[in-house]
Amino acid sequence: MKRFRVEAESGLLDRSSRPHRTPSKTSTEREDAVIAARKEFRCGPARLSRATGVPERTISRILARRGLPPLAVCDPVTGAIIRATRSTAIRYERQSPGELIQVDVKKLGRIPDGGGWRAHGRSEKVRGRGIGFDYILAAIDDHTRLAYAEIHPDEKGAARRGTAVH
Repeated sequence: MKRFRVEAESGLLDRSSRPHRTPSKTSTEREDAVIAARKEFRCGPARLSRATGVPERTISRILARRGLPPLAVCDPVTGAIIRATRSTAIRYERQSPGELIQVDVKKLGRIPDGGGWRAHGRSEKVRGRGIGFDYILAAIDDHTRLAYAEIHPDEKGAARRGTAVH
C-alpha cells in the first residue's frame, strides 16, 4: 500500500528484489588477485585462500562468476581444459519415432505391508514369507523420449517376449 500511495500505478509493477548497492562486494582488484593466483598455483579454493587471504567460499563464487572451470577438467601442467562437460547441446536420437525402442526389465523386491526388514528384522520367519519380487518392464522411444512402464509378477511371459508393449 505504501508503494501505491507514493508511486501510484507504477508502484504496483513487479521489480527486482536485488539490492541497489552492495557495499561489502569483493573489489575487482581482489578478484583479479584471486584469478592471478589461480593461474599461478593451479590449485583449489583452500590453498588460494591461504595465498590471497580471501575466504574459500568467496573464492568459489569468484571462480564461478568469472567462468573458470573446475580443476578436475583441467590439465595439471598447462591448465587447459581436457575433459568435455557432462551436458551437451547435441543429443543423439533416431530420425523417426519407433525406429529404435530401448527396453529394460528391472527387478525390485516387494516390501510387505508395515515395512521391510528394518521393521520386521531378518529372521527366518520373516524371510520365509515368500514376498518375492516385481519386475518392471520399461520401454523408451529413442526419438520422442516417450516412456512406458508395466509391473509384472515375473520376468517370463509377456515381459520377456516384449509383447507387453503394443
